[in-house]
Amino acid sequence: MVAPFADAYSFAAGPARLPDAVLERARDELFRRGRDGASAVERPFADDAFRATLARARARLAGLLALPADYRILFLAGGAMQHFSLLPMNLLGPSRGAAYADSGYWSRRAIDEGHKRATVRVVARPPAGAPAAPDARGWDIPADAAYCHVTPNETADGVAWPALPDTGAVPLVADCTSCFLAAPLDVARFGLVYAGAQKNVGVAGVSIVIVREDLLERAPLDLPAPFSYAAQAAQDSCVNTPPTPAIHVAALVLDWIAESGGLAAMAAANAAKAARLYDFIDASGGFYAAPVRRDCRSNVNVRFHLADGFDEARFLAEAERHGLFHLRGHPRVGGLRASLYNAMPTAGVDALLGFMAEFMSRNG
Repeated sequence: MVAPFADAYSFAAGPARLPDAVLERARDELFRRGRDGASAVERPFADDAFRATLARARARLAGLLALPADYRILFLAGGAMQHFSLLPMNLLGPSRGAAYADSGYWSRRAIDEGHKRATVRVVARPPAGAPAAPDARGWDIPADAAYCHVTPNETADGVAWPALPDTGAVPLVADCTSCFLAAPLDVARFGLVYAGAQKNVGVAGVSIVIVREDLLERAPLDLPAPFSYAAQAAQDSCVNTPPTPAIHVAALVLDWIAESGGLAAMAAANAAKAARLYDFIDASGGFYAAPVRRDCRSNVNVRFHLADGFDEARFLAEAERHGLFHLRGHPRVGGLRASLYNAMPTAGVDALLGFMAEFMSRNG
């Protein structure tokens, strides 16, 4: 029998679980009509109430990141993948070249899109052997490259970078989707950071771009306004109708992070959750295995698999009967994956560990 909803946990890579407190606040705030006859999801984006929510989300995010004054925050419709194309459209400027690091599935998707608009040089690749991040040293980055793109946490591969490269005068650009706000981030190291919201910042439908102001000057004047980072910055992310419900939820999540101790607290909790799961896997005598090299294991996307000969489909089916859902690995890499974003409580990890121990005792 499936566990009651209150005792069920989604380990999906995204859209991911929201904090319980945010889910309750969203229920009360998003769908209740105000004195103007409109709920938050119906209110015009030019309305003072929505603009106040947008300003609150921006200020809260800037505070969490200790954002330098020369960066702008954009809340844009869509997900991170659209920025695979928008980055070269906005940042190439007079250069036609860009550098990219290959670290796994999603960085390769970014590289594929980059090739459509830029002369791409892949300056780093994963080492042979166990899945791992590229060495961050010794990259041959062309001096005239418009930017250097990295993916610090590979959601599908379960790989996290232990260190980022020094790209010198070439702006470092990062797809931080699955690790954004899971730990402190030194934004000043980057020219631009982008992330889809549906991991740690809310629901699908909105992406966040944090861009250094001087890079906005590169956007071509003939770039369609909704796709122009410069135009969106000039019009407060409101060139076109923004995803107002998703931004409202993001504002609630950002409040929750701040009220829960900020990014340092998120990092400590995520590291503790991941360590417990990895420690159990490593101590299972080979019944479970984590394939990623130890120094590159992600704290938010824990990839693992069963020993040869064991049926992962049966593991997944039995897990669901215990209230543990969405543990299947990415189709391109297979295996199993538990995503432990900020909103996953320790109780969820405890439930997963309890089931994994019980499954091993019956099948080991």
